Amino acid sequence: MSATTTPTWDPGQYLRHAGHRARPFAELLGRVPALPGEPARIADLGCGPGNVTVQLVERWPGAYVTGYDNSAEMLARTEEHAGPTAGGGRLDFGHADLTEWAPTETYDLIVSNAALQWVPGHLEAFGSWLDAVAPGGTFAFQVPNNIDAPLHTLMRELAASARWKGRLAGVLRGEDSVHAPLVYLDRLARLGCEVDMWETTYMQLLQGEDAVLDWSKGTGMRPALTALADDPEAADAFTAEYRDLLRAAYPTAPYGTVLPFRRLFAVARKAV
Repeated sequence: MSATTTPTWDPGQYLRHAGHRARPFAELLGRVPALPGEPARIADLGCGPGNVTVQLVERWPGAYVTGYDNSAEMLARTEEHAGPTAGGGRLDFGHADLTEWAPTETYDLIVSNAALQWVPGHLEAFGSWLDAVAPGGTFAFQVPNNIDAPLHTLMRELAASARWKGRLAGVLRGEDSVHAPLVYLDRLARLGCEVDMWETTYMQLLQGEDAVLDWSKGTGMRPALTALADDPEAADAFTAEYRDLLRAAYPTAPYGTVLPFRRLFAVARKAV
């Protein structure tokens, strides 16, 4: 998979659209079957600021949950969620680079929400991750599957233009950052899992001026903004050019701006 610049994350910007970002995780968890362990042991890969990780202890109140992320900025925001839970479990967070993460214990559920698209080679890690899932346990993930949408194609085209290619060539996520659904299904099924996979396109209604740009500043734009962080004038210029392209691609209506957003879901249950 294409390498990207490791982005510096802005939790405040990311959480500006927390509702839209949290909904897919809730829908993913709704399809996860009963877990074998009591209390359950759960790992959340790419937990971000922890605002959706709390859904795990809401679903499994007695579980012991650890959220992992490689962003110090994001992990700093998890502190408000960490500690003992009302159901007798515990919620903790720790640093981990998912390109290298190797489980050191057995989990009843390994889950990842909108993170694997940032992990080159993640498909090859599925085998070792599933080795750490208990019999009858589950590996479940959700990833954006819209790399072909104007949100991303316009940004890549701009980064490859004469003005920006010297600074941004190879920085952004490429078209191969997420595999086709059948590729994931085949890999998980060959690893012995019972696979439930689906796609959903959300018609996200965003509010505010340049709302799609504001969305992208929290996620897709992060590698470009990180690469240009030492040159605020250049960062502002790139942002303005991208903003104008987005305004044309996603026109605003009196009720807001619609951002169609397709996501891929997979729930892989390991044989007992």
